[in-house]
Amino acid sequence: LNKVAARFSKIGSRPDLKDESLPEVIQGVITYISRRLPKSGKTIDISITTPGEFRAHINRELFEWVVENLMKNALDAMEGHPGKISFAIQQAGHRTTIDVTDTGKGIDPKFHKEVFRPGYSTKKRGWGLGLSLSKRIIEDYHKGKLFVKQSAPGQGTTFRIRLTT
Repeated sequence: LNKVAARFSKIGSRPDLKDESLPEVIQGVITYISRRLPKSGKTIDISITTPGEFRAHINRELFEWVVENLMKNALDAMEGHPGKISFAIQQAGHRTTIDVTDTGKGIDPKFHKEVFRPGYSTKKRGWGLGLSLSKRIIEDYHKGKLFVKQSAPGQGTTFRIRLTT
């Protein structure tokens, strides 16, 4: 509860950006979420691929929130089936991209922009705020981009986070 309150208190305030290791931050969220996965026998393989130690100026707490939200959405999209979530970090010049790919149910292309609208949800629970807040955190606070790179029904989804480093 304290973590959630701290996160919401940062929304609307001026972000405190610090030089952070992206693989380390993402791995921390992977570890956190992995510990909370139900031990139902369904295998979810979560991996991170990075050819280097990429760093960026981020607000760690808010960035972790984005990664956590993308992971939770990916898990929900797998609907209890075995699957994979992968993080691929790449850097070209002053641009870093983080692709978050899952093997879930996918998103119809006509909804690729709609999923970021506040209140949009395909789930029975939740308020449809996760992706809209994530987009705001990346774009308004980190001056980056968050978008659906590719997705189609039955083919999984890749979200891309693009940061200027």
